[in-house]
Amino acid sequence: MSVATSFAILAGAPAGGGGITMLLPLLLIPVLYLVMIRPQQKRQKQWRAMLDNIKAGDRVTTAGGIRGVILSIKDDVIVIRVAPDNLKLEVAKSAIASVTTQESSSAS
Repeated sequence: MSVATSFAILAGAPAGGGGITMLLPLLLIPVLYLVMIRPQQKRQKQWRAMLDNIKAGDRVTTAGGIRGVILSIKDDVIVIRVAPDNLKLEVAKSAIASVTTQESSSAS
């Protein structure tokens, strides 16, 4: 028997349990959404709300790890003052990773 004939016989053999294996990807899509996509959307929404509520005087940490105090906000650029030399840096608003407001830092 030739190799081509062997492949033809194996290809024509019906697969057992074909119905459930065809439905498995359709059943995994909602699980994938609940486990991966939904939490990421929630974090993105919280981050956007945080950026919308920042104001001068808030302490921020950038995605690069630079910590400073906001001096001014212009459209998509934020000017921060960095200690100890009081350097003024312009950073993109999207580079802000976390914010500590003045009220919450003085309350503790």
